[in-house]
Amino acid sequence: MIITNIETVPGKTIVEHFGLVSGSTIRAKHIGRDIMASLKNLVGGELKGYTQLLQESRNQAIDRMIEHARQMGANAIVNVRFSTSSVAQGAAELYAYGTAVRVQ
Repeated sequence: MIITNIETVPGKTIVEHFGLVSGSTIRAKHIGRDIMASLKNLVGGELKGYTQLLQESRNQAIDRMIEHARQMGANAIVNVRFSTSSVAQGAAELYAYGTAVRVQ
């Protein structure tokens, strides 16, 4: 599956348009990560536990978006974007979406 954040796939021609595809995941903060983040806030620096949590969330949302596109018969997703939103205290949704197409 070709995935790009631009409207076309360079060197390819879009021959069929399937429409919007998406994938999402909702993740809650982890108490162990919260404790480490609180300590890190005292001295500064990267919150590696949260960085890892967000990367895992992005990967899962992308995988779900790809599966949605495959079910439609697409071989590429263009104009991919990410969005986040708070759904409850301590929990957030990461949403990936784009346009499923067939290229050749």
